[in-house]
Amino acid sequence: MQKHRRSEMTLAAVLACAAGFVDAVGFIHLGGYFVSFMSGNSTRGGTSLAEGNWMGFAIAFGLVAAFLFGVITAAILRRLVPSRKRLAVLLYVTAALASAVALFDLGVAGWLAPAMMAVAMGAENVIFERDGEVSIGLTYMTGTLVKMGQHIANAVTGGDKTLWQRYALLWLSLTTGSIIGGVAYLALNLNALWIAVAVLVGGVLFNDWIRRNPPRPPATRVVL
Repeated sequence: MQKHRRSEMTLAAVLACAAGFVDAVGFIHLGGYFVSFMSGNSTRGGTSLAEGNWMGFAIAFGLVAAFLFGVITAAILRRLVPSRKRLAVLLYVTAALASAVALFDLGVAGWLAPAMMAVAMGAENVIFERDGEVSIGLTYMTGTLVKMGQHIANAVTGGDKTLWQRYALLWLSLTTGSIIGGVAYLALNLNALWIAVAVLVGGVLFNDWIRRNPPRPPATRVVL
């Protein structure tokens, strides 16, 4: 994460906020299942199976499958497009999330809306990728908190004093998004997702600004 520019970290924070928003909306709508936190769904699915709750098991692992589908298809998309790979994935995420709320609004297969939300959240994690690996995870924060703790320890013991702040920014962004998403769902139901779609559209535009404004090379000092 330390190799990413500040502008990229700003974009990541915006997208993490959107992910928290969407996950909160999905969590309330589904009565305690997640559309981006698959560790939670795996645990819920396992305990549902142990209790003989087959519907709960199907919902939890159906969402896991949809999330994984989003990751796989977004990764394939990155490999297929010749350039502007981040833009392609951003557009895919935006389209998937817009499809989810459109299905709900049109009353056409509305039960697919949570699955499409999970597809979008899985795909979002492929936006930042380097050398075939995710460089910034946007929808899950356990690893982020671990790394933040490690870098705080480094700062306390004489290491880099500021690197932990990048991880804190992502966690705070997702948490803030979840608060806003919960409030928005109570007011708007799944139509709250249009707010997240608008944020993603803003992310697309900001990503284009980043592309058009590459970092300037450091000035060369001339010694006379």
